[in-house]
Amino acid sequence: MGNQIILLNLLFALLILFADSTVAAPVGVCYGRVASNLPPPSEVVNLIKSNGISRIRLFNPDPDALNPFSGTGIELMIGVPNEILPTLANGTVSTSHEWLQTNIFSNILPTQIRYLAVGNEVLLKDPFYSPYVVPAILNLYEALQTLGLSETIKLSSSHAASILSSSYPPSSGAFDPNIQPVLLPLLQFLQTSGSPLMVNVYPFFSYINNPQYISLDYALFRSSTPDIDQNLAYTNMFDATVDAFVYAMEKVGFPGIPVVVTETGWPAAGGFAASPENALDYNANIVKRTVNNFGTPKRPGVGIEVFLFDLFNENGKNGEEYERQFGIFGVDGTKAYDLKF
Repeated sequence: MGNQIILLNLLFALLILFADSTVAAPVGVCYGRVASNLPPPSEVVNLIKSNGISRIRLFNPDPDALNPFSGTGIELMIGVPNEILPTLANGTVSTSHEWLQTNIFSNILPTQIRYLAVGNEVLLKDPFYSPYVVPAILNLYEALQTLGLSETIKLSSSHAASILSSSYPPSSGAFDPNIQPVLLPLLQFLQTSGSPLMVNVYPFFSYINNPQYISLDYALFRSSTPDIDQNLAYTNMFDATVDAFVYAMEKVGFPGIPVVVTETGWPAAGGFAASPENALDYNANIVKRTVNNFGTPKRPGVGIEVFLFDLFNENGKNGEEYERQFGIFGVDGTKAYDLKF
């Protein structure tokens, strides 16, 4: 029986790795709204359309933000806020069904919803809610099944890179043992339902926190000297981080789950290494790699869906100044730098 399970897992991995690997994924953008000076959502939607952006991540199902997207054909990742998780986890499937109808489907067509991100960085920011993540996902999944939408709307939960206890070299990638009681049931659901592991990847933070060990060129895709790990050549921090998650999943018995990068970006101002030039270099390389299905050294040629952070600067965010300076566009609609999608 053990050999049969291993064989089934390997077959599943191959199916994931080669399914749709030739289909280029458009680059999505996160539409964060923690700001007091943003344009009206209807103007934002026009800006998104005029720049050829076809996927957007919203961090919560605010009807004012959702409604203008209805009928545009723009695909959405919609966040289920952390504070809602206990209600959905402790309620019935009917509770989840009602929540979906009231908060999402009354404002946007189901055909435009690609993902529901059930919680954002819960294990890092709100560990109190961590026991509720998987039960909430399971109830939402059953509710989507009753609506015939469980195959088209995928459920997952977005994680910070801090859920890895080791990430370098990539082959050492391993999950923090303390979070495995939550993570392993989640990975089992992702494998069973064909859903991705959602991760937030920020080489910017890795670099500014460890400039003595990580070069700016390595963080910005400029390095010409590869790091060799398990006979694989790494020339940038983004690939190394994504593959660390892949190796970590392999170590706990889930080798075939795809990865979606739900946030990545580089600030254009606000501190050390934050500049329009660096932001353009980083994001332009992300776009090029995504639309051309570069994949990673561990999964070459296998496209990764990526959502750039952030559409606008968010002046209401806490923390260092650079936390408020990730915007690709100014609030007047002009680009902070000439990024092409």
